[in-house]
Amino acid sequence: MKKILLATALCATLIHAADVLPVEKRTFDQSKYIPDISLVMDASYVSRSVSDDEVVHLEVPGVAHGLIGSHEHGGETHATYNADNGFNLNYAELVLSSSVDPFFTMDGVFHFSPNGVHVEELFFTSTALGNGLRAKGGKFNSNFGYLNEQHHHAWDFADMPLVYEAFLGMHGLNEVGAQIQWTAPTPFYLMAGVEVLQGENEQMFGNNTIHLSELNASNADVTYEKAPSMFVGYVKTSFDIEDTTVLAGLSYIQGSSRIDHTEDEEEPHAFSGDSKLYGADLVIKHAFDSYSSLKWQNELLYRDMDGIQYGINTATGFAGSIDITKKQAGLYSQLIYAIDRNYKVGVRYDSIFKNDIEKSAGEAAFAPHDLDKYSVMAEYSTSEFARFRLQYDRNNAMFNEEGNRQSIDTIILQANISIGAHGAHSF
Repeated sequence: MKKILLATALCATLIHAADVLPVEKRTFDQSKYIPDISLVMDASYVSRSVSDDEVVHLEVPGVAHGLIGSHEHGGETHATYNADNGFNLNYAELVLSSSVDPFFTMDGVFHFSPNGVHVEELFFTSTALGNGLRAKGGKFNSNFGYLNEQHHHAWDFADMPLVYEAFLGMHGLNEVGAQIQWTAPTPFYLMAGVEVLQGENEQMFGNNTIHLSELNASNADVTYEKAPSMFVGYVKTSFDIEDTTVLAGLSYIQGSSRIDHTEDEEEPHAFSGDSKLYGADLVIKHAFDSYSSLKWQNELLYRDMDGIQYGINTATGFAGSIDITKKQAGLYSQLIYAIDRNYKVGVRYDSIFKNDIEKSAGEAAFAPHDLDKYSVMAEYSTSEFARFRLQYDRNNAMFNEEGNRQSIDTIILQANISIGAHGAHSF
């Protein structure tokens, strides 16, 4: 009996000694860090009141084009989610996530679509900085605003809000760079973060050379802007009032803009300058019980773009230029009612309500302000791994090349199925 007690005491002493050893001297067992693997499929059936050939030529005047359907840019095909009438295989998303060692975790998200394969996210995150600090590096979705960090399959609607896609494109702010966040030691959640990003957003930012000289030797190139060229900052807070959670945030981006549409447009053009984007978000969620809740989600975006716009005459190769300033703003507001663990219904209102454009040439820009969109959806989930959604959109923000508004009615039946282990989505 004494030998058993002695052996037990010795084992306890060794375990305690292992616990107090410095982290770098402990035995590391890689078998404990096998990645979680999941696969997400997203498919849809679309019925749109405008043909696929016509919809690719529509635009939000003075703001963006190519928001619906498939289009060519930089020699590559870009297709939005739910791009075509009829059936769409939007993507397969492969996710790998694991602890690397006692200091880091790593996450990878890979998108497979009919147009190719690309790395959606691949980043490491620190786990051992202490003092409320967390660092991230690689390619990732920025924490700007509220919706941007979330993946498509976590959205409450099948498509991105109008103002987000118009200002930032269908992928939002998805960049290579570094991030550091600090969570304050307060009784409520308070976090501040900064990010330094490469700055290659397709819709608003960029730093590549615009090769005007290739069109005509007398034209000078718009030179490359040194990267990284995008800087992001934000502060977010959250607190509970009984069964209601409030999340609010303010965000800011500043960066260079090099938007090059000189090769693949009917009316080639380019923009070079500096851009700023301001964001404010507010989310209020009230829980009725474990499965039933009401969520009100809102974001407001305001952008200021100041630079030079180049217009290209493809027949002569001439590139004329004018100074241009854009001050534009929009918002979305959505209300989601989770009836129980299986059913949800929701409504969303989108608006771009400010569209002020000033040109040095004095010519009037066609820039309507009353740009809006309405959406309703009903969703049924057999489990947390399988979700089916029926959505209707009425889009009044699109205009054709003659400057006539084209109101678009769209019905989307979406199926989102996943297998494997997948990390929890953010609030």
